[in-house]
Amino acid sequence: MHGVGPGPATIQIGHPINPDPFVRIMDPQLVRVSKFMSLVLRHDPGKIGLALDASGWAEVDDLLAGAARAGVRIDRETLERVVAENEKQRFAFNADHTRIRASQGHSVSVDLGLEPRIPPERLYHGTAASSIESIRKTGLHSAKRTHVHLSADEATARSVGQRHGRPVVLTVAAGRMHRDGRQFFRSENGVWLTDAVPVEYIDFGP
Repeated sequence: MHGVGPGPATIQIGHPINPDPFVRIMDPQLVRVSKFMSLVLRHDPGKIGLALDASGWAEVDDLLAGAARAGVRIDRETLERVVAENEKQRFAFNADHTRIRASQGHSVSVDLGLEPRIPPERLYHGTAASSIESIRKTGLHSAKRTHVHLSADEATARSVGQRHGRPVVLTVAAGRMHRDGRQFFRSENGVWLTDAVPVEYIDFGP
């Protein structure tokens, strides 16, 4: 059988049960591979001796070899399926599928080469209810990531919020932010990115 087989549990890559709709529609083996890829392509490539270039790209051969050393067995077919079947398109290949990178969400410093874009008037941010008090005081910040992530629709934002607890969807006056000089970017998989969102641009709802 292709995919992740039983092997040394040398890296914790998460449990396949998750409220994210992406997880529910994927084979549990593919979920495990996806979580592992998020770890090493977004946050800690050194965990498996992987090198990312300035734009976040890694050699596919190096990823597969590093995964094998870590006890996470991934074959080419499984890797292709994870990239293709991930409805949120978290990962992307280059043209000849020799290199791979995460589409956004990095905590390591990378330049995705995104050009500034004019956002829609409103964007949405999903979070947990437990975070609202802090956001009311300081706004939205990227924390360990390079950007604040915003969604184009409320349903996607709510799905993001569900990962962290009881979801709350905040409305961001992205158009007004842009007119006030704030930059926005749009990742390859449609996530809107900005450095921070001050409180005055956030509608917390009723």
